[in-house]
Amino acid sequence: MEVPKFKRLPRHIAVIPDGNRRWAQDKGLEKYEGYKHGIEPGVDVYDLCVSLGIEEFTFFGFTQDNTKRPKVQVEAFSKACIDAVEKLSKKDAELLVVGDSDSNMFPKELLPYTQRTKFGNGKVKVNFLVNYGWYWDLNYGYKNSTDKDNFLENIASHEIPRIDLVIRWGGRRRLSGILPVQSVYSDIYVIDDMWPDFKHEHIFEALEWYQNQDITLGG
Repeated sequence: MEVPKFKRLPRHIAVIPDGNRRWAQDKGLEKYEGYKHGIEPGVDVYDLCVSLGIEEFTFFGFTQDNTKRPKVQVEAFSKACIDAVEKLSKKDAELLVVGDSDSNMFPKELLPYTQRTKFGNGKVKVNFLVNYGWYWDLNYGYKNSTDKDNFLENIASHEIPRIDLVIRWGGRRRLSGILPVQSVYSDIYVIDDMWPDFKHEHIFEALEWYQNQDITLGG
């Protein structure tokens, strides 16, 4: 794989891997079967981040709202998250899983990773949102702050820094509640292909587009 050179790279990329169910239906499969096909693309993103020199990326696993889906789908995407972490554990990464771990919807297999865990030599920080909810995240800050003016320092996702670039697969033009504090000034690039149809070129196209964005942070 030839990796292009870019003059400017985002320090932190967030990935919204949408389209698993639609992809499965297009293939004549049951909706829940799409999730297992989204694991390898996540590993590919990790490998690309290492090759490009991206310092950190956040991967949207599933939200608290997603758990309202049929049980077979919830079980399938929960297992996909567990399997993805198993694969990542064989890489060089620093993993942090963020989500409501007090809920029975949170996979118990991922509880050890709610504290940042180093695999191998580290290399890339990986944040994995599992049973995550934007309201839960912000409310956690209010509940754990004595000074309400500084509650952002205590939100559940406070260890995750500002996101420079959000890349969403599946064609939907929305953020779906991903880290509202960190994404407030993010640039957003949408890919129409479904997540299981991931190609390296998707990342390269997003980074090429990012080269020409005016990063002002409101200033």
